[in-house]
Amino acid sequence: MVSSADGLATQAGLSVLAQGGNAVDAAIATNAAIAVTGPHLCGMGGDLFALVHHEGKVECLNASGRAGSGASAAAIRADGHTEMPFRHDIRTVTVPGCVDGWVALHARFGTLPLATLLAPAIELADGGFPASPLLVASAARLDSLGRATLHELSSQAHLPNERVRRPGVARALRAIAEGGREAFYQGSFGEGLLQLGDGWYTAADLARSQAEWVHPLRATAWGVELWTVPPNSQGYLTLGAAALASHLDLPADTGDEWWAHLLIEAAKVAGFDRPQVLHEGADGVALLRSIADRAHLLDVDRAADWPMAGSAGDTTYLCTTDEQGMGVSLIQSNASGLGSWIVEPNTQINLHNRGLGFSLIEGHPAELAAGARPPHTLSPALATRNGELAAVFGTMGGDAQPQILLQLAARLFHQHQSPAVAMHAGRWSLSGPVTGFDTWTAPTGPIVQIEGNAPAHWAADLAARGHVTSVLGAYDSAFGHAQIIMRDDNGFWAGASDPRARVGSVAGA
Repeated sequence: MVSSADGLATQAGLSVLAQGGNAVDAAIATNAAIAVTGPHLCGMGGDLFALVHHEGKVECLNASGRAGSGASAAAIRADGHTEMPFRHDIRTVTVPGCVDGWVALHARFGTLPLATLLAPAIELADGGFPASPLLVASAARLDSLGRATLHELSSQAHLPNERVRRPGVARALRAIAEGGREAFYQGSFGEGLLQLGDGWYTAADLARSQAEWVHPLRATAWGVELWTVPPNSQGYLTLGAAALASHLDLPADTGDEWWAHLLIEAAKVAGFDRPQVLHEGADGVALLRSIADRAHLLDVDRAADWPMAGSAGDTTYLCTTDEQGMGVSLIQSNASGLGSWIVEPNTQINLHNRGLGFSLIEGHPAELAAGARPPHTLSPALATRNGELAAVFGTMGGDAQPQILLQLAARLFHQHQSPAVAMHAGRWSLSGPVTGFDTWTAPTGPIVQIEGNAPAHWAADLAARGHVTSVLGAYDSAFGHAQIIMRDDNGFWAGASDPRARVGSVAGA
């Protein structure tokens, strides 16, 4: 089964399964396709994390990029910045890890040639694809400089279903298919990135793989083992909040505002100190222990009123499974929308702005430094039961990713809802006032955003419990583009793709 935020990408993954490929092969093909069709979400100019369940073990890949050798927090502070530049600044672009992630996954688990896996994406880039409504909306939000820089996209994606061609991306994909990572990082793309960086990167930075196999992080909740990526990912927040919530007496009725309140408070207790403690060198196990130690802060009746510790979107999540029981939970991102609104000139690949997660506070453990990885919102999830794969699930959503996953986990494993019921249920999220990456830094604390298709009484009832609430539209992208594949009671794969993505799909082969 394949579930992704773009139906064309889902079909690319299915085509690989039909050719005898495994779940990893399908995940690479799916991601490569959506890297073409969804540049407002992800692409070869972004980063990647993945969890792979294989033969009873969970393997974890961190393919998030590192800052260039010329990176200097002092230089950015000297320009008057107190936070990392958000857009139009190459210094917020770490070396993209996506392609290294594909290569690492393929080397370890792939069964079909890389050229076969990339072929559907190349066809989409060459022949063109219909612009999705969300791509059109993202292009419309570009400022004048962004439209000029991203002219390949902005000149084609005016209306939904207009044909968009990306010949430079097709050339880059062919280069990878024929020459591996070196043909990308040390080929035309790498040359253009060095030119843009003007000393921010070196050839050695691009020669170094951004992908690393690491030990996954694990916690028990609601009868399953939940797995995620350790720091620099914020995935520990999903696990820590779920472990807290699993000890609470959640109402059987998920429409009860007390159900939402308890999960909101678990998320707040888990995450309020995130800006101080999340960095590349953080100990994920210790962070989970710290969350458990402050369980007493969780107020089961009213919104906790304590000063939030005072930062770090658009992303895509996909998952795949196969008949041998392998499962892949993969997340890939540009950070915010079309990323930095900078493109690599030789391929027209838009570059992410994941470096916005760095701190510019001198001495902060996440301070920008040469070769460092920034804190990441990306947090894929996987669940096992008695060593067997139970589910792969994840979402986009910036700071809200762990909160969305917490709600899905509670529905799937505590309430025993089907993937479709859990997926379509209304959600809440904690949000800062500006970027989607400032939840824990807003001086007044986060707002509880409530989706329009959530129970109508949630806003007033949660406000009565002391929460500051705001109601958004039904099935709003602010509440993520989640994907789920899980085992049903009969041992079959069951899945759901988020309607909030507009063009997503789930399908089985």
